[in-house]
Amino acid sequence: MYRKLGRDNKHRRSMLANLTRDLIMNEQIQTTESRAKEVRKFLDKMITYGKKGTLVSRRKVLSFLHNDKEATKKVFDVLVPRYAKRNGGYTRILKIDERRGDDALMVIIKLVEEE
Repeated sequence: MYRKLGRDNKHRRSMLANLTRDLIMNEQIQTTESRAKEVRKFLDKMITYGKKGTLVSRRKVLSFLHNDKEATKKVFDVLVPRYAKRNGGYTRILKIDERRGDDALMVIIKLVEEE
């Protein structure tokens, strides 16, 4: 099952794709806890597709990231070699504070650095 995040299907998929793309490009973003937990799933899929290295997997990543060629290139050229020996768990979620106004728990989701 997945979290609906208070949005319809198209808006939710677009929001998660944008958050995933931002996480790939910046390697760290600040968002709510529930969004971060959903983004983690999609980022793991993108890196797993990158590890396969086939044309089909490249097209799947490109399609999910709304044809962002820079983010797709970074997945295949930077992130896949970084996590070549790692079998998952590419992100870390750090809780920071509640958001003022609605008390939503804010977190920082970041890519882990390989030792």
